[in-house]
Amino acid sequence: MKQIAVISGKGGTGKSSISAAFATLNNEVVIADCDVDAANLYLLFSPSEEEEQVYIGGYKAVIDYTFCSGCGFCADYCRFDAILFQNNRVIIDEISCDGCYLCSRICPEKAIRMIPNDKSKLYSGSFRNGRIVYGRLAPGEENSGKLVNMVREKARQVAEKYCLETIILDGPPGIGCPVISTITGVDKVIIITEPTISGLHDLERAAEIVLKSGRKPSVIINKWNLNPEITDQIRCWCGNNSIRVEGLLPFDKEMVNAMVHCKTITEFDKDNEISRELNRIWKNILNSN
Repeated sequence: MKQIAVISGKGGTGKSSISAAFATLNNEVVIADCDVDAANLYLLFSPSEEEEQVYIGGYKAVIDYTFCSGCGFCADYCRFDAILFQNNRVIIDEISCDGCYLCSRICPEKAIRMIPNDKSKLYSGSFRNGRIVYGRLAPGEENSGKLVNMVREKARQVAEKYCLETIILDGPPGIGCPVISTITGVDKVIIITEPTISGLHDLERAAEIVLKSGRKPSVIINKWNLNPEITDQIRCWCGNNSIRVEGLLPFDKEMVNAMVHCKTITEFDKDNEISRELNRIWKNILNSN
């Protein structure tokens, strides 16, 4: 079983579009959408939802108004400004509540209790080229790195159950805990970047994280022809750091047209230059050590 993580140092580089294109090439795969804060591959693939699991990322405070005296003691001590007075009534803002338990402990009337925040979910099902696993973190919830671990473990179980040899992990942007959870223990890490100053800077940060995890990443430069000068700088930086550039993808509006039709570029136009290049890159990735 081969696990291939696709990440990016910043958002908007085309990481998910490229991950999806890889998933619709050749043999069936398991694709895991590890960007649980903003999962979007299910929008493209419209998978069946065959399994659903609740993810408890934290707890939230609720008030039993039959006991609440409205003293405001909890509001005075809430450091997250999650407890407010409205219409002479104490209310709790679920988004701002950090689930720290303080209010429930100090309430003199014992009117506040903590309940599990169970709105985040993990989904598993099938799509047109294999199996898909993804998580959706509820707004305001934290610990997304833990949900990424759940997604990865489920993807591994699904791959074993259906005898699928390849798992593609579509990681979140940035360098935070969810990214670290995505790349830990994988066989290959591909960083998608774009020819901008911020793209180069964030590529450097992402590569540093991957190298610290014990892996040497490869790089794909997306929309390279929008700024050939920065593209050359990226290639030079990669060469100086012994990082392989797997390929360069041009800017093409057909990528957008493909998404509008809920297809990857490799499905929408197999003879497109991007499709041909992605096909070549994917074969090299699968054949590399």
